[in-house]
Amino acid sequence: MEVKIYTDGACVGNPGPGGWAAVIIFDNKKEELFGGEKLTTNNRMELTAAIMALEYFNEKEKNQLSLKQVKIFTDSIYLKDGITVWINKWEKNNWKTADKKNVKNIDLWKKLQDLVKIIPVEWNWVKGHSNDPMNELADKLAKQATPV
Repeated sequence: MEVKIYTDGACVGNPGPGGWAAVIIFDNKKEELFGGEKLTTNNRMELTAAIMALEYFNEKEKNQLSLKQVKIFTDSIYLKDGITVWINKWEKNNWKTADKKNVKNIDLWKKLQDLVKIIPVEWNWVKGHSNDPMNELADKLAKQATPV
């Protein structure tokens, strides 16, 4: 089964209250996952959206759902490049950046890394606010999930 996931994060202030959302399309169904935190950052919400979507399918896999391909669409270069390029360098450098600083959001990066070892993902970047209906829906849900 092919799965498409559109993720987004939002934050009012950075740090500040934030929300995350994932729109999951599979088996001619659409699931909407979302949540928020009172004090967070936009990047943490972007990561959380991807993690929550993959955890959703990790649970379904335990129930014998057969995933053939998972495609995640994100408007976050931080998320896409972080998980596809930077994470290998960070891990080699004991979770330090190129300028020897601790990687931010290490807890979420490690959780996401563990999930993509279980569920193979094709990562796709989409331009935010470019009239992609599912990206716009994820953006709207993330903003609505932000605690006020």
